[in-house]
Amino acid sequence: MNFTSNQTVLSTKHPRLHSTSSSSATATNTTADSAYLASLFECPVCFDYILPPISQCKNGHLICSNCRPKMTRCPTCRARLGNIRCLGMEKVASTVMFPCKHSTYGCAVALLHTEKRKHEETCEFRPYSCPFPGSSCTWQGSLQQVVPHLMKSHESIPTIEREDILCSVPSINLSGTVDWGIIQSCFGHHFMVLVMKREMPNGHHLFFAIVQLIGSRKQAENFEYKLELNGHGLRFIWETTLTAIHEGGYSGIKNPECLIFDTQFAQFFADNGYLNINVRISMV
Repeated sequence: MNFTSNQTVLSTKHPRLHSTSSSSATATNTTADSAYLASLFECPVCFDYILPPISQCKNGHLICSNCRPKMTRCPTCRARLGNIRCLGMEKVASTVMFPCKHSTYGCAVALLHTEKRKHEETCEFRPYSCPFPGSSCTWQGSLQQVVPHLMKSHESIPTIEREDILCSVPSINLSGTVDWGIIQSCFGHHFMVLVMKREMPNGHHLFFAIVQLIGSRKQAENFEYKLELNGHGLRFIWETTLTAIHEGGYSGIKNPECLIFDTQFAQFFADNGYLNINVRISMV
């Protein structure tokens, strides 16, 4: 991951200081000062960081902008809350490097508050949701926990270790929402092969087929995939680049890397209600 010049990395280890290295001492002091200043901005209600606009009670206690509308009294001293802005602390906040909220998942980046939200929206350490869309699963966890979760909680999803596999979609004439998934393993990575059927407001059905890397966006740039449909003397090939599961399971069908076709198109290649899709993953 590339960081801009106003990003710093916070270390959870305290480096040993040596009297002969003033630069080491300076770096340690800077990191410690930044962490201490950031701790002064912890909201007493949600424990998230208090970022501008910053509200305070008459006694100077701070509260974040998310919690303020829910409170009538200061959570620290119980004084009645008004609409007092703490302009001084807002100026201080503009100089503080705040840790990414996904630091508990391993992110060591610290940023100015003006860049914090943008980074967190795309942070590779933010928790992953279950990539299989055909369930009401609310699981979230780290990248390393995704595959074990799928194998334990979604045992019906098969795992195939090959670069080239056959995804057989049964009963394509079923109405309503239907989802099929396979974990494909190759090149030392796991990939989620998804075929989803959705009923549109006009009553028509659309199929969405996509392959996503169970990994980071940066890793996904190294792969591409090909979908091939054969049947009744016809052949259709779709080739495109891979996305990562952070693009979302169902939300991933909204991007151009997803193959979309209707029921009539599927019937051209179907055999007794089964649609066979050859999936091939290759390195770029």
